[in-house]
Order: sequence, then structure tokens, then C-alpha cells
Amino acid sequence: MTVRQRPPGTPKGRGGRAGEFCMGLAGALMGRPRVWALAADTDGIDGVEDNAGAFVTPDTLARAQAQGRKLTDFLDRNDAYGYFEALGDLLVTGPTHTNVNDFRAVLVL
Repeated sequence: MTVRQRPPGTPKGRGGRAGEFCMGLAGALMGRPRVWALAADTDGIDGVEDNAGAFVTPDTLARAQAQGRKLTDFLDRNDAYGYFEALGDLLVTGPTHTNVNDFRAVLVL
């Protein structure tokens, strides 16, 4: 997945790399059953937001669509925070004050 910066004046969303990764993964998985994932920053802050990252579940896209949320709209404005907040799928740990690395985990059953 390639993250594109938007031209000046384009509405800007909220979120960071971990959330953007999760949006891209949700789109790529397209509701694939038995696959769960999370992406988080170990310092507890994804970009400049209060979340560490987000979760992806087999029903992420379906739940968002039921709310009238179209993934491509949120990808277009880099708004992972808005997308996952509405689903209750933000990972909020609070600041850890330990910035070791970005963390990704995928569980396939």
C-alpha cells in the first residue's frame, strides 16, 4: 500500500501510520473470515493522536458500511482515526514513554 500526501487545501484526516496500515489491510482483506490484526506504535501515540493504533476484524468493512462509512473516502483523506473511532476499534493505551518500534500482528485461524 502506498500512502499519498494530499495537495495543500485538501481536507485532512486524523491518524498515523498504524491506523493507515490497518485501513489498507482491511481493504486488502475484504472481509476475509478468520483474520484479525492490530497495528500500534509502542509509544502509545499513532502520529499525534491519543491512540496507539487500531484493530482489523473480519467484519470491519461490513460494520463500517452499515454505518455508511466508505473505506476509500477515509483513505482519500488519511483519516484512520475517524474510520476506526466510529467502529470502536481504536487501540488506546495512553503514552508509554517507550518508543521501541511500530508493532504489527496478524492472527489467521
